[in-house]
Amino acid sequence: MDAPHPGPETAPDGVELRHLRAFLAVADELSFTGAAAVLRVGQPALTRTVRALEESLGARLLDRTTRSVELTDAGRRLRDDLAPLLSRLDATLCAARGGPPLLRLGFTSLLPEACGPLTAAFEAVTGAGVRLVRRDEPLAVRRDEPLAGLASGACDVAVVRGEIPPGAAVRSRVLLYEPRVAVVARGSADLAHRRVVDWAELADVPLVVNTVTGTTRPDLWPAARRPRLACTADNFDEWLEAVVAGHGVGVAPEPVARRHSHPGLRYVRLKNAPQVAVHLAVPARDAHPLAERYWALRPQTPESA
Repeated sequence: MDAPHPGPETAPDGVELRHLRAFLAVADELSFTGAAAVLRVGQPALTRTVRALEESLGARLLDRTTRSVELTDAGRRLRDDLAPLLSRLDATLCAARGGPPLLRLGFTSLLPEACGPLTAAFEAVTGAGVRLVRRDEPLAVRRDEPLAGLASGACDVAVVRGEIPPGAAVRSRVLLYEPRVAVVARGSADLAHRRVVDWAELADVPLVVNTVTGTTRPDLWPAARRPRLACTADNFDEWLEAVVAGHGVGVAPEPVARRHSHPGLRYVRLKNAPQVAVHLAVPARDAHPLAERYWALRPQTPESA
């Protein structure tokens, strides 16, 4: 009797878990060097593993050049479908070993204080643990948008400051709103000596923008009167130092600014500034059951009331 011909629902021969983990690591880092460091394997071995997966699937998953790695359409589809499945598998294997279930909570820059009582309530109700996953590296956010690792499967539920990207395959709810403050160099001639500044006044000063995890850009002001973009930064520390150097004024959520003191900076209260929405987000489909439990909790705290 002839062996059945592999159909579209038959798994390709030779695909192993290590192939899938290797591909996800490269898809997450968009770098074979970075993925090899994460997996603690040699880069040549990693390259061979990913190439073997592509050969088994009969599809090119990554476009490689000497300077960059990008996902193909097939690679993007595989990453989006595979990431939540492997996350669920890891949780299942952990439970099988007798360990407590674990929820991965993703965030960027700073975890809001409201997540403290939320996490405590979640742990009390479920008996599960929570592992924090910080995702604000430029490469990761470029790939994930500002979803703190949710799209790549690096976390199960994410705290997202600012707007959810249009078309993102997530469900979200507003956890709280944070006020904005102006961040100015102490040597600034005018703003550094003010206690309060009106939002509209910032249209007349150059703005320093964090393009990776920042929530304030010139288009928040009316089109007829917007601040000039002085410079951009790829992470929070660069953004902070650009403001200290006097390149322009920064604007940040008040809790983020308060947790990052600097002798060369002053934080000035803003009047009439739009607040920053902080969302909790889970995947639109195949969300981890624990993520659904965390997402649904609404403890009453002064910050979230």
